[in-house]
Formats: sequence, C-alpha cells, structure tokens
Amino acid sequence: MEDATQPSVQASFTRVFADTPRPGALKPGTLAGEYHLREELGQGGHGTVYKAEHRILGRLAAVKVLHPHLADNREMLQRFVREARVVNQIRHPNVVDIHDFGLLRDGRPYLVMELLPSRTLSHVLREQGRLSPERVLAYLLPVCAALEAVHRAGVVHRDLKASNVAVLSEGNELPRVKLLDFGIAKFIRPEPGFGGLTVAGQRLGSLHAMAPEQLRGDPIGPATDIYALGVLLYQLLTATHPFHAHDPVELEMLHLEMPPPKPSERVPMSPALDAVVLRCMEKDASRRYPDVASFLAALRDAVFPPSSERLAAHTRGAHALALHVTVAPEGDDDRAYATTSELLDGVEEELRSAGFLLAVRTGLTLLGVHLLEGASATPRRLVEKGRELHARALARALAHLDVRVKVSACAHLGRVDIRQASGQLEVVGGPAVDIAGWVVRDGGEFVLSPEAAWALREAA
Repeated sequence: MEDATQPSVQASFTRVFADTPRPGALKPGTLAGEYHLREELGQGGHGTVYKAEHRILGRLAAVKVLHPHLADNREMLQRFVREARVVNQIRHPNVVDIHDFGLLRDGRPYLVMELLPSRTLSHVLREQGRLSPERVLAYLLPVCAALEAVHRAGVVHRDLKASNVAVLSEGNELPRVKLLDFGIAKFIRPEPGFGGLTVAGQRLGSLHAMAPEQLRGDPIGPATDIYALGVLLYQLLTATHPFHAHDPVELEMLHLEMPPPKPSERVPMSPALDAVVLRCMEKDASRRYPDVASFLAALRDAVFPPSSERLAAHTRGAHALALHVTVAPEGDDDRAYATTSELLDGVEEELRSAGFLLAVRTGLTLLGVHLLEGASATPRRLVEKGRELHARALARALAHLDVRVKVSACAHLGRVDIRQASGQLEVVGGPAVDIAGWVVRDGGEFVLSPEAAWALREAA
C-alpha cells in the first residue's frame, strides 16, 4: 500500500495530484450522510478516499466511496458492506474503526472511517531498513493483538502486509499501530444473506504474501494469515520480501514450491528467529503455528532467549562513523535495477572488507558503521576510506555506458548500539542508524554531515 502525503491510510491508495476532475470525482462540500467531503486523499482499485468533516460536530473522518463503474457490481457492493460489518464485529483498539455506512444520492455506497496518519510499516522500512529483533517484536505485539481479535471474530484478513499496518506513534516503548483494509477479509463461517463471495478457484490477496492455499484457490483459514505474518516477520528483519521475481507466475511458483529462505542468509540472525519464519511459511497449513498466540510465544522466546543465552548477547553503546551510500538508477527498467543491485553488492563487499558493520540495506541504499575503536580507526582515516570507496563505486557506475546511475555517499559521526551475539558483532540501533536525522542528499557526490564536518575541523 502506497500512502498519500496527506493523512489517511484507509486502503491501498495512490495520491492524486491532478486538478482536472475525473469521472465520478466528488466536489468539495458534497454531503455523505452527516459529513461534508473536504478534499480527496487518494484512490485505489475499488474506491476513492476523501477527508471529511462532520457538519455539526466538526469531527474529521475519512470517507471511502466506491468507484462509479463498480456501483452496479453486486459482488463489489457486497464486499463494501462486508468490510463495514467485519470491522464493527471485531471492535479492537488496534483495528481501524468504521463509524458509519450509507449511500450517496447517486446510489454509491460509502464508509466513514477514523482519519489516520499517513505513516505505515512500509514507511518505517523504507526509512530505517531492517529492524532489530527487539524492535520487530515491539511492532508485531499490537499487530498480533489485532489479528487475534480478527480470528476470534471468525474472520480471516487475507491481506496482512506492511502497508496495511498504520503506525500512529513510535517512541522507545510499544508502538501504537492499527490494522487496515478489510476489503477482502473473509468470514470463516458465511454470514446469513451473504453466502460465499469468493467462487472456487478465485484468488485474492497481495502476491508477495499469499499463502499456497490462496494461490491454489483452496479453502483458507487463520493459518493463511499466519503465513502472511511469517512473510511480514521476514521483511521486518531483512528489509526485503522472502521471494522475488519479475514475472508474477514465477513468484507464484516460488510460494507454491520453493522452500522459504532463512533470514540469516541475508543478515546476521539467530537460528531461533529462522525457525519462527520457516514454520510460519510452511507450505502445508497444518504445519504452521496453530494460532497467533503460539506464534507470538515462539517469537518472544527467539528474541529474548533463556537467561544463560541472553548473557552471551551483551548490548552496549559506541562511537562510530556511519557511511550512507545511495545507488539511484535514472531509468526504470530491468537493466537499470540489475546494475543498481550489482553496484550495491560491490559496495557492501568493500564495506565489509574495510571493517564496516552492515547496519541497513534497502533496495537503493546501504548503511555501513565502523566503530571508532583502535589506533587506526580515527574519523579522518575512516572518512578518507569512505571517500575512496565512493570514488571506486562511481567509476564502476560510469563504466556502464548503457545505464545512468548516480552514486551518492554521506559520512556521519554518532553513537550506535551494538551487540555481540553468537560470536558476531551486529548493530541493533542508536542515533546514527536514524538516517533521517543526518543524511545530506547530494546526487552523485560524497558529503559530510554537519556533525562529521565539525569533528574533522576540531581535529585539524
């Protein structure tokens, strides 16, 4: 789900910036029940979401209106009604709230929902890259609380993913999140008068997180959401999906036939965390965790092992130089992204060879951290290493005559949290990992953050 820049993450919507009215677009001031529509926030495949205000109380809300071309589609109308009934049957603080349901004058149905911030777990991953196991658990605790309530209500969400988890607040304690988008949720026991909206062989969901039984069009149940929970856990731990393919058919086959990869194949990870992901993503639904509570108990044990093991995993703070590298293709084709991946692999290898710890890797960026410990690990020497690494990466990028790629780098001095676990040193957090607070973006150049520039001047 790509989120609009204005508040609202009510479904999978794309921000609309055009001023020219589209067919079916509603004008500001249109009345939906007791709410005046104020502005369009975004639209998706099924409907458009508007920011709205209660005409008497002044309370703000989000109003989702079905697209005009779907208003005569009986199945879509039933799904719209079902979304409202599902959410109101669950009623949980970690589930998006739907206040009202009604029909516009033209006959189109609408839902009135709470207005939520635009930030989702997808945003968190794009900004921070992979998360520490402790932080992953903190995010998944309220997600699991919501999912338990969903299953208790006899419902399968069947579209659990990072972009369907709104992040209301973060901080150092337990984040506040809400589970979104029940548009394709399914009652395990059909409601009277609704029957089964999914015909045999019909598949609904997001391909990156669909369980094998969804792809085959087989009956689904809570275990289907457990599979998606495993995909989400893998993504939060590694900042990438477990399976990748440009061809949707190939991606389906990976979910159906290929054993899921271990998170530790991408980043340092305990075998216990590998085991949780692998059990969630079993091809046979009966071999997955029997319920959300069992998954959560296993995840807690993996993140916080018994005391004898926990003593071996000591976390401490340290001063470090952080080097953020961005490789951005100017094209949008397979060659551009293949070149980007090749360049990032080369940068990662050089960082590791130079003694950097890899803290973050996303689709276009890397964050390497070098502790300021030892006579040779001075800020000036490490900055020069970073400058040389950037120059070599830039030369490799220029060698690709058929693809234009910008390689930028920013060096910063700050504190990181590190941990010695299973004989390996890994970065688990700290201010220097929060790149939004210091990265200076200058396409194609090597630059210093203000903190790094000041430290080098003081040392001169």
